[in-house]
Amino acid sequence: MSDMTSKSVSPGFRSTLRGALGNYIGLVIALVAMVALFGSLSEYFFSVSTFVTIANDIPAIAIMAVGMTYVLIIAGIDLSVGSVMALAAAVAGIAMVQWQWPLYLAIFVAMGVGLLAGALNGIISVAWCLPAFIVTLGMLEIARGSAYIATGSRTQYIGGAIEWLSSPMLGGVSPAFIMAIAIVIGAHLVLTRSVFGRYMIGIGTNEEAMRLAGVDPRPIKVAVYAILGLMAGLAGIIQASRLEAADPNAGIGAELVVIASVVIGGTSLMGGRGSVISTFFGVLVISVLEAGLAQVGASEPTKRIITGCVIIVAVILDMYRERRRNRRS
Repeated sequence: MSDMTSKSVSPGFRSTLRGALGNYIGLVIALVAMVALFGSLSEYFFSVSTFVTIANDIPAIAIMAVGMTYVLIIAGIDLSVGSVMALAAAVAGIAMVQWQWPLYLAIFVAMGVGLLAGALNGIISVAWCLPAFIVTLGMLEIARGSAYIATGSRTQYIGGAIEWLSSPMLGGVSPAFIMAIAIVIGAHLVLTRSVFGRYMIGIGTNEEAMRLAGVDPRPIKVAVYAILGLMAGLAGIIQASRLEAADPNAGIGAELVVIASVVIGGTSLMGGRGSVISTFFGVLVISVLEAGLAQVGASEPTKRIITGCVIIVAVILDMYRERRRNRRS
């Protein structure tokens, strides 16, 4: 990497690392406070079964949130992940039920579908310089419609051949949860220890500087969208394992939960700053909040209002963090 590239990337990279510790501490404090609050309001919340349930509910969202972190770091957005997840699950369900394929081939084809959808998002938005918001909004509809067509708008019941992925094992956690943790750790290392991670931060911080330094941002941006699509395909398999079926209606609104988790984790909507570990904490915040509100008897509208308020507060805090960052620079 040239000296100019190092100069353009390193400040953003160091800023990301400096902000990560503060984000971790703040998110841990928020989680502890929420657990204490709901534990005092519900006698059933502070229990092993509650925490095991939360752990086994989050893998699909956590895996997609990893890819979304990358996308937001390069100052992008992807609204199609919920629909791509449903399409990948639908294709896997058809492969296993109608074509009698084994699980490993179904996983391969589901992730391939997700990879293709993500790559198309990246290629179209980069090649025609279109806003990713519009491109991925179109993919949201394409993928959802394709899921309905593929399944005939009917749920494909898969059964025990796939349910073991989300079934509790030793300690109560599922293979899907272990997989999600492994992906979080791997993605964190890629972001913080690899040239690709530095390039992502550099593109989000100042894409023009990266271009002048001799780094073409286009293939990197396409690769980032493809990674998110791949994660959505894997999430589709995990979602199908939880339901023991491929539901074409699954994942409606999942993109909002994923983006909210990433933003709550401290990833900047303006790009150039983010942490995969913090994103995982953001997923936990959303999941603990939803589980706690359910246990204290909050109605569905009330839960949505409170969750929406938390998201807005997170965005406001992100705005103030960005302003302080700009003043320091």
